[in-house]
Amino acid sequence: MRIPKHIGIIPDGNRRWAKESGRKKEEGYEYGLDPGLEVLRLAKQYGINEITYYGFTVDNCKRPKEQVEAFKKACVNAIKRIEGEDASLLVVGNTQSPYFPEELLPYTKRTKPVKDNEIKANFLVNYGWDWDMKSGFASKEISRIDMIIRWGGMCRLSGFLPIQSVYADFYIIKELWPDFKKEQFKEAISWYQKQDVTLGG
Repeated sequence: MRIPKHIGIIPDGNRRWAKESGRKKEEGYEYGLDPGLEVLRLAKQYGINEITYYGFTVDNCKRPKEQVEAFKKACVNAIKRIEGEDASLLVVGNTQSPYFPEELLPYTKRTKPVKDNEIKANFLVNYGWDWDMKSGFASKEISRIDMIIRWGGMCRLSGFLPIQSVYADFYIIKELWPDFKKEQFKEAISWYQKQDVTLGG
């Protein structure tokens, strides 16, 4: 079985899910916490070495204040949860901005060396691709990505680690992120095994 060493996760559709569920848009982010934990555990089961989550971007901070506060809080809560999952954590993002949660500053350096059976878990928080480049490749500690899985049906990268994603296979899931099911992840891994990975060769 050919397994990707590093997967990227774009957990899109929280606001749309909240609206369809009769909730306020900002309430959707909290419902994305459990899926994030489930994906990490599945990645570990498959022997994936590294996973990177797209938390929120610099551009996302243009949204209404209540939504910004909600996704900031959700990122903090997600990282706190994953901290107890035998993962080596790293947060990458613009720490000089007021939108970067102070609680996450200790995670901007990898929390611990990676041991056997541990996984690297990276979070992009207040991240911008142009900020990354202008900061001398601030995300350089994150390795090249083999596969990106995006929920919510949108077929775009949205600025997600453009250098690391240069040869990534892209798998789109139509369902919204809070509607995550384990079968979606398993199907993505099965799909990846059928791809012709040449890395340009």
